[in-house]
Amino acid sequence: MKICRYDNDRLGVVVGDKVHDVSAAQEEIRKSAPYDMMGDCVIAALPQWRSKLEDLAKKAPGKAISDVKFLPPVARYSKVMAAPTNYHAHIQEMAARQGTAAEAHRGILQAGIFLKANSSIVGENGNIKLRFPEKLNEHELELVMIIGKQGTKIPRDKALDYVAGYCMGIDMTVRGKEDRSFRKSIDGYSPVGPWIVTADEIPDPDNLELELKVNGVTKQKTNTNNLIYDCRRLIEFATEYYTIYPGDYYFTGTPQGVAPVNPGDWVTSACSQIGELKIQAVAQP
Repeated sequence: MKICRYDNDRLGVVVGDKVHDVSAAQEEIRKSAPYDMMGDCVIAALPQWRSKLEDLAKKAPGKAISDVKFLPPVARYSKVMAAPTNYHAHIQEMAARQGTAAEAHRGILQAGIFLKANSSIVGENGNIKLRFPEKLNEHELELVMIIGKQGTKIPRDKALDYVAGYCMGIDMTVRGKEDRSFRKSIDGYSPVGPWIVTADEIPDPDNLELELKVNGVTKQKTNTNNLIYDCRRLIEFATEYYTIYPGDYYFTGTPQGVAPVNPGDWVTSACSQIGELKIQAVAQP
């Protein structure tokens, strides 16, 4: 099932080229959620509400995808996690750019995962706001996991039980000497969407073809089977340190091919099993 948020905080189920409004379920879930709940109650309720959402979608009239404004697919997430240096080919390209040996590059085990500001999240109908257009701003293609339930110290063999679904992501960064998380947390630097594909439709997240284009030209292309830390290990690794909550975003890392993004560029992040996230970069006024 494909679940989205759109227009004025509506909840939708995407079927074919139409979005079916199931916001009545969202309202009911939110009314019954604990006031002090961490994370997103709608994401947490998906296992119990799945059949009802499907029934509501069958009865609701459809609205063409082209006529809706997609919001970030999760409304109330507690954090945005991201994996650095998680493809060997990307490590090699960055080492070559810096004039260093790839073997000397800090790997994910030494670097750890990093956090991006919650305010960096933007949906397809937002923009990548290039706050420093005079600097080098680059795209990073990523598969994004959406956490489905609370957990900590999760073993690898149980990790995917904690995933609600997947969406596409672009981990934008402005290059510089500042801390990674600082440079990647600018408003609009974490585009996600356009919707969530529930985990049952992605039996193997470690075998997905991903592609990123800028103005229709392919810049990055990979399969997630090239990840250094696969999706299970990423969850195991993060939860050694954190408690994860429903709706948390987890960017899984970028492959080789990172390149500049300039004002006016259209950036597209796509996977045939998930969909296509298309967003435009603009100069921050």
